[in-house]
Amino acid sequence: MTRTCRPNCIIPPLLLEKLLRSDKTEVHQAALDTLLTTAGLRGERAVRASFAGTATPGNGRRTVFDCQNGRSLPVSALARSEDGPASTDDSVNRAFDGLGTTHDFYHEVFNRNSIDDRGMRLDGYVHFSAKYNNAFWDGQQMVFGDGDGEVFTDFTGSLDVIAHELTHGVTENTAGLAYHDQSGALNESISDVFGSLVKQWFRKESADTADWLIGPEVFTPGIDADALRSMKAPGQAYDNALFGKDPQPDHMSRFVHLPDTERGDNGGVHINSGIPNKAFYLTAIGIGGFAWEAAGLIWYEALKASTAETQFQDFADTTYQKAEALYGAGSAEQLAVLAAWQEVGIQITGVPAGVARTRSRAGNRNGSTGRQDGLTALTKQIGILTTQVTSLAKDVATLKGKK
Repeated sequence: MTRTCRPNCIIPPLLLEKLLRSDKTEVHQAALDTLLTTAGLRGERAVRASFAGTATPGNGRRTVFDCQNGRSLPVSALARSEDGPASTDDSVNRAFDGLGTTHDFYHEVFNRNSIDDRGMRLDGYVHFSAKYNNAFWDGQQMVFGDGDGEVFTDFTGSLDVIAHELTHGVTENTAGLAYHDQSGALNESISDVFGSLVKQWFRKESADTADWLIGPEVFTPGIDADALRSMKAPGQAYDNALFGKDPQPDHMSRFVHLPDTERGDNGGVHINSGIPNKAFYLTAIGIGGFAWEAAGLIWYEALKASTAETQFQDFADTTYQKAEALYGAGSAEQLAVLAAWQEVGIQITGVPAGVARTRSRAGNRNGSTGRQDGLTALTKQIGILTTQVTSLAKDVATLKGKK
């Protein structure tokens, strides 16, 4: 599988470009430096592309290095390893713990052996550059900036950001979703989904008590914003004079068409990810309980079954199929998947519109919530399909009679 090693950054270019218009010299300069540094990194990482997926196995061992505000990773100082004591630097310890929590989540929930499923070692680099407003995964390691202190804070402070970035590595080593247009938006969405699930798993939060926010800790207290993104309510994470309104859509009717360029966010990968994000949130809420159990497993299996150019429709169909394979045809889990995608404007291929809504209303009338009995659900689904087949047979007979 051909993969492109690029720094997958948590802060989209559209936010940094808005900071370039800030009246504050410090904010403008930090944004400019971040954009220029990131652009330079793309060239450096391109050289490493041929080595993607060939990291030395290390049983998921963690090592954190201190860049000391420099930009050269090879000369960074060792700050903490599995064999050493905790550091006196909070950034080092937060990075170390975040790497470990993400590793443990994938191992305990999905039996995955580190990012590449082959024991890949986890290297983190803190204090990268000066006032660097980003954090990224570059195909081999996780790198954290300290933020400018005006708009963004130290990026090691957000567990879901760490898990988001490491999940880009999981995606590279499974579907390899191409980083542009719909496949790229899926790539970003997968990282948001599992970034949020790692946080929920760590906190032992159920789907209905989780905040479903991505990076709520990355902004300084002076910035009026809930987070970078909201999976529960795409388009409502922030609305302020500095950034404007959150541009994420929550429905295909509001899909944002942007050029497949760096300035166009590679076709809006950080923007249109709101649509599959909302679909996952609705699925998790529809199933209930802990989101990493059923909903997370369905998405994980669908990711492994996807390819580089998988589109929204493809992924929706795959999640529906995986829900059936895991929990049965007509199961509550499968119906939750169906209803979620319908809600964001994507109809599962081959399934009549309205099936999920009809089933949901029937369940509510019977006073049922959460998971339904699999046999009852299957019986109802068969009944629906039988009615549709009977109607189709009548239509065919009528057409034959007219000949």
